[in-house]
Amino acid sequence: MTEQPVSSVLAFPPATPASMAQTMYAKLCHYTDAWDVAEDLANGIDAIVVIDTRSLEHYRAGHIPGAVSLPHREMTPERLARLDRSRVYVTYCDGIGCNGSTKGAWKLASAGLIVKELLGGLDFWRRDGHPVQTGELQGKFLKTPLNDCGC
Repeated sequence: MTEQPVSSVLAFPPATPASMAQTMYAKLCHYTDAWDVAEDLANGIDAIVVIDTRSLEHYRAGHIPGAVSLPHREMTPERLARLDRSRVYVTYCDGIGCNGSTKGAWKLASAGLIVKELLGGLDFWRRDGHPVQTGELQGKFLKTPLNDCGC
């Protein structure tokens, strides 16, 4: 009789369906992806504000059309106090190798603002084939047919 291989996946038992549903719901409450942001921008959803947390220099080099430049290093209590508390702020930076969006999200949330973090930042935005605006102008995400992400 041959010995059965030990499962690396099952080395830790999977969560119950209820626990998994709760965890995935919480994850979706904290994060969003490039496709969902692009869809909302294309549809003119004004309940969200996309914030580029990188330096102004990086913002000028290329940013999500419609995004506001608010570097996390410049997020002072005074500056954050002027933001609209009825909006949801979506923070992003270069991508998974950068934590500027996380620092920005933390500062916004600590100031009592509602925030989500964009998974993969500008890197995943570009990978999905979405346009990038250059210069200091915010620009606007034009309603164009989005490439189907397959989700």
